[in-house]
Amino acid sequence: QVQLVESGGGLVQAGGSLRVSCVASGRTFSSTGMGWFRQAPGKEREFVAAIWDGIMTRYADSVKGRFTITRDNAKNTVYLQMNSLKPEDTAVYYCAAQSRTVYTTNYNAYDYWGQGTQVTVSS
Repeated sequence: QVQLVESGGGLVQAGGSLRVSCVASGRTFSSTGMGWFRQAPGKEREFVAAIWDGIMTRYADSVKGRFTITRDNAKNTVYLQMNSLKPEDTAVYYCAAQSRTVYTTNYNAYDYWGQGTQVTVSS
């Protein structure tokens, strides 16, 4: 059974930093895509960042230059380093993983999901 477990969310002031982590178990995701999505209250889930093969990455325009996604295949873990946080970054952040490689930011292409971790940025 595949499980994705996020951690590292919390409350931070605007301009601060947080790193969220996602540990996968049940299968190895060394080459397929792993990503982060977020959902704010009253809004649809939106793409944040994704990484494939540990090299290729994609970012939402709203987080480019502020967020960095990385993965440690030995630990089956993906990270999202978030710097210069803004109040509009406040959301539940979900980790997601693909069962096969598809270079897309569409959440429908991600087969496994974590429970989410809350990130709150105060102004």
